[in-house]
Amino acid sequence: MEHMDKRTDYCGNITSKYEGQEVTLYGWVQRVRNLGNLVFIDLRDREGIVQVVVNKDSGKDLMSVADELGSEYVIEVKGKVVKRSSVNPDMKTGEVEVDATEIDILNKSKVPPFEIKNDITANEQTRLKYRYLDLRRPTLQRAIMLRAKIMRAVHEFFDENGFIDIETPILGKSSPEGARDYLVPSRIYPGSFYALPQSPQLFKQLLMGAGFDKYYQLARCFRDEDLRGDRQPEFTQIDMETSFLDEEGVQAYTEGLLKKVMKDVMGIDLKTPIQRITWEESMNKYGCDKPDLRYEMFIHDLSSIFKDSDFKVFSGAIADGGFVKGIAVKGGADKYSRKDIDKKADFIKRFHAKGLAWVKYEDGEFTGPVSRFLTDENKEALKKEFDLEGGELITFIADKWKVCCDSLDHLRREFAKETGIIPKGVFKFVWVVDWPLFEYDEGFGRWIAAHHPFTMPDDEGIKLLDTDPHKAHARSYDIVMNGDELGGGSIRIHKRSIQEKMLKALGFTEKRAYEQFGYLLDALDMGFPPHAGLAIGLDRFAMLLAEKDNIRDVTAFPKNASASEPMMHAPAPVAKQQLDDLGILVEEKYHESMEETEARLEKEAEEDAKENSTWNED
Repeated sequence: MEHMDKRTDYCGNITSKYEGQEVTLYGWVQRVRNLGNLVFIDLRDREGIVQVVVNKDSGKDLMSVADELGSEYVIEVKGKVVKRSSVNPDMKTGEVEVDATEIDILNKSKVPPFEIKNDITANEQTRLKYRYLDLRRPTLQRAIMLRAKIMRAVHEFFDENGFIDIETPILGKSSPEGARDYLVPSRIYPGSFYALPQSPQLFKQLLMGAGFDKYYQLARCFRDEDLRGDRQPEFTQIDMETSFLDEEGVQAYTEGLLKKVMKDVMGIDLKTPIQRITWEESMNKYGCDKPDLRYEMFIHDLSSIFKDSDFKVFSGAIADGGFVKGIAVKGGADKYSRKDIDKKADFIKRFHAKGLAWVKYEDGEFTGPVSRFLTDENKEALKKEFDLEGGELITFIADKWKVCCDSLDHLRREFAKETGIIPKGVFKFVWVVDWPLFEYDEGFGRWIAAHHPFTMPDDEGIKLLDTDPHKAHARSYDIVMNGDELGGGSIRIHKRSIQEKMLKALGFTEKRAYEQFGYLLDALDMGFPPHAGLAIGLDRFAMLLAEKDNIRDVTAFPKNASASEPMMHAPAPVAKQQLDDLGILVEEKYHESMEETEARLEKEAEEDAKENSTWNED
């Protein structure tokens, strides 16, 4: 098919291979330097910048057009590629420039509210309000294009391995489990609502019952929850489901997918099989179920050392069924003052920690508040346990197991960042397996499914569903990358009797279980195959590969931390007629004009900026 684009190539691709050729380019004016008889124009598009030159020999007409150019003008340039007199080694196009013969201004631009460059200090509200300008910045364009490369690799992998791309509904039924649903009112059935999917979980399981065997989808999902740097109200899952495969089978496909993405997108040969550790080992060694394996600084159980200690904070916690756990920070003795450590002690109170004990080991001596309680035997045991060399700060938590884990996980991550031991450009994957089937949710005040209610217990767990379900373990597995949960999956329940027991253990009555999931229970009676699957968060994967701290940097049009969108002013009030059609009455206290909405969003954005100031740092 004949190429219809007049453009010779993108600006960022005009290298020495085009020297001596006539080219046609399109782009945005990054900068103009007018030296009187000579005008230099930096022309930018999604691939980069090339220098365009207009000189007095080009004629008055061309010089007058060049004189008129301003930042972010959109132009067409024709000219000849010539060697630059002085090479710019920092630019891909730095060996050549375009000697312009013709410039056509396609559109002018007002002065933008911030400069289109990588390092800017504009606040989040301004950047999101003018997101189309923000997206012109090279760092964001590279991140968005990296995301597109991941998607292309995903489609290719699944297609090559016999998976079928099937779309599942966006308008579904509300589920009482998990995060809050986004609801969509029905005009045809007043008083009834669709729910936007939090995931395609049940639909993809039903597709296995339908006999499709291997399904995948880049699925759009929605959750009405409080946002963080790695969360958005709408997001995309790399979703897969298979029939007749066990854990190893699903993990093998996942590793093949990751191997292809890392090679195609990053040029990295991922070694497989990926390491596997149990949930319990992960919690005890790293303090969390999503361990970062790029650095050590492991958590040590010191309970056996301090169970008979005269220091009652330690021995008392152990006697009450708790633990004493700690980490050693190399170089921490010099780096951290008492004031620094006190700040960390204040922070971990949010994990219900009663305090943070610590000592420093320098020049063969232990110093600090706890040192006077250490016996010679304690000191020798600590030296051996942590392999102390000198200059370490050792922090201790004496508390319940979960408090120790949560507190030391936070401290481990903070100390690693602050001491600079986390390597850049390194990607460490790990499988976390053998999860508990249930976890206690303090917010809900009850037991919930650790993954979801459709996860198959292991053989022992099936027996425990009738007697002591909260001790059961699941046939589930999470794939973790650099300390972030990349995705999770499980063997699914494919027998009605087990599914009913699972729902009962979660507090469902038989009637409520059937009202909510009757279609699934009936389907499981109709020759349902054993099946399993997994979902990977595309946004988070792209964020980690782009080495960004926030998924907004890999999302074209994200919401802010208050789940609002300043560019289009969403969410926003709608016309009374629309509400009347839906049979919805909005209380007076919620009525808001567009001006009030804008003012509210402005205020929210200011508050978000204080909470998320790091988002402005590229």
